[in-house]
Amino acid sequence: MTIEGSLLGREVAYPAHYDPRLLYPIARALARAQLGIDGNALPFIGHDRWQAFELSWLNPHGLPQVATATLQVPATSANLIESKSLKLYLNSFNASVFESAEHVRLRIAADLSQAAGALVSVQFGVPAIGSDDAAGNLDVQDIAITCYGPPDASLLHADADSLAEEALHSALLKSNCPVTGQPDWADVSIAYCGPRIDRAGLLRYLVSFRDHAEFHEQCVERIFIDILAHCQPQQLSVHARYTRRGGLDINPWRATPGSPAPNAQRAHRQ
Repeated sequence: MTIEGSLLGREVAYPAHYDPRLLYPIARALARAQLGIDGNALPFIGHDRWQAFELSWLNPHGLPQVATATLQVPATSANLIESKSLKLYLNSFNASVFESAEHVRLRIAADLSQAAGALVSVQFGVPAIGSDDAAGNLDVQDIAITCYGPPDASLLHADADSLAEEALHSALLKSNCPVTGQPDWADVSIAYCGPRIDRAGLLRYLVSFRDHAEFHEQCVERIFIDILAHCQPQQLSVHARYTRRGGLDINPWRATPGSPAPNAQRAHRQ
């Protein structure tokens, strides 16, 4: 249940047969406690949507089958699922026989639900590529930036005398794996209603994750908590769409209760 116990950064043999033991859950509680989040009273709703592009198994005649899949883990689950373990787990289907595609889907859903500690939904297929509103593009600003980590929430500001309801976007979110140090790249969308957020400060804040080491899900929760505390919006939604690694991408979403879920669409880099 700890980062140190995971398979990250280790040489691992390619799985020869289906093996749910490859899944490695990591408790959300420790990282949330560092952010002051009470696990019994979460300040947000949300989910972690995984998109899998490399899924295969053998049918009863030994003929390989291929598919893509969308996996959705609720933010209320006790555990997140470490990405390398998920990759290895899905690869373990490659040389195993299953009666039908539906048996594969149900097997994955059951195994992921067991690992996450909550009901995980699994559907074949992935969303289409969408687009963001160009009017909310933070990256067009010509500003100087000097902070690349650790994340600096003091850069966030909002004007209490000017209320806004808008969606802002950036393709400049980057953080690093806390074990291997490898980069994680993402597009991030921030929708809010409340005091108008200073766009220059928000972009500087997002770029300050550049040298920060934390899992994708934890970065999104940190962004949500920091904006909520420093800008005090009445409504807030933070949705990051990370680029693919090992045939998987992850899309964590956190929002104030009552917020609508974002459209399930892929970023252009996905």
